[in-house]
Amino acid sequence: MASLQASNFLVSSSSSSKQIHAALSVPKLPSIWFSVPNVQTRNLSEELNTRGGFFNTIPVEKNAIRTTLLQETSSVSMATLQLYAILEAVADRVEMHKNIGEQRENWNSLLLNSTNMITLTAATMAGVTATGGAGVSLLGLKLASTLLFSAATGMLVMMNKLQPSQLVEEQRNATRLFKQLQSQIQTLLAVGSPSKEDVKDAMEKVLALDKAYPLPLLGVMLEKFPESLEPAVWWPKNQSQKTNQEKHFNGKVKSNGWSEELEMEMREVVEVIKRKDSEEYEKLGNKALKMNKVLASSGPLLTGIAAVGSAFMGSSNGPWAAIVAAVAGALASAVNTFEHGVQVGMVFEMYRNNAGFFKLMQESIESTLAESDVDKRENGELFETKVALQLGRSLSQLRDIAKKSSYSRIEGSPIDEFASKLF
Repeated sequence: MASLQASNFLVSSSSSSKQIHAALSVPKLPSIWFSVPNVQTRNLSEELNTRGGFFNTIPVEKNAIRTTLLQETSSVSMATLQLYAILEAVADRVEMHKNIGEQRENWNSLLLNSTNMITLTAATMAGVTATGGAGVSLLGLKLASTLLFSAATGMLVMMNKLQPSQLVEEQRNATRLFKQLQSQIQTLLAVGSPSKEDVKDAMEKVLALDKAYPLPLLGVMLEKFPESLEPAVWWPKNQSQKTNQEKHFNGKVKSNGWSEELEMEMREVVEVIKRKDSEEYEKLGNKALKMNKVLASSGPLLTGIAAVGSAFMGSSNGPWAAIVAAVAGALASAVNTFEHGVQVGMVFEMYRNNAGFFKLMQESIESTLAESDVDKRENGELFETKVALQLGRSLSQLRDIAKKSSYSRIEGSPIDEFASKLF
């Protein structure tokens, strides 16, 4: 019995020791490595749409809102990119017109000097022939002077047709106006958020300048001898027709910087520009045009007469043919120097551009006043400041000239002052 109890005790103790050992010694589990895939950031709506079942039929409004915002952002940035592209094209045109202007200025000086040297050399030969002589030397002077006068006639015809001094002035104005457009685009990019309308407006201005001041000489060159002066137009025509409805201001109450007094002031400024500045520059331009036509036809005519006179030089005709050739050649040189040295063509082009400047101011003021909605106009005080600066006046001087114009129209007397102090 005691042995049985002892054996039971041993069995129980051994089983308990196994249980304790089993509890204390945990078997080593094998290491399992999980490969985690690159999880892209996805919202719940995308997850639901990619799963099968009824989840695909749930509309997701958040994606629609995000797409709309992205489209709007891309449209604004696209307008900015387009303006930057236009800005690069404008900067390139500035360099092109500047370089071509310098090249054509060289043409003017080289052609003037070359033609005068040829003409004076031929006239000297004709003068030497008139002094007398015989033999081969006289025949050589006769042939040489005839050829030189003929060459001078051809060069003068080409030179007067192209008017290099006028071409130079065209390129100067184009360079200045493209630089002005370049500054406007840079200001727009710096201070505001450009829109598609700004891009369209900039494109139209670039194309209008290209048309007003073409680079090629063949086919699209501006007419150098028109019937009368036509003001230069380098701005796009405004296709939108604005209705001119009556606008009422309560006394001196201002709306967007505009008042009835300011409107009357701008109308009087337009009247002064029409009656004085535009009329005066068109009259001066027509005078320069007539003078240029006379000089352009006189130069080749005189060299042609000199060429004919030099061809008839000889002992049989006496010294008169040589005298005619020498005198005509000297006069041709003087006419050519006056036309292209004084640059009469450049003066005509300057008057043409000044007339265009006043026409632009007139159209700008009239189109602004024609806008029926005052809030859609440019701020009145800012507009008045711009007009005053463009005319070279202070604000007080601009108001004074408007008052003088009003008094002169009431009294029926002409105004004795120009609107602009710059030209």
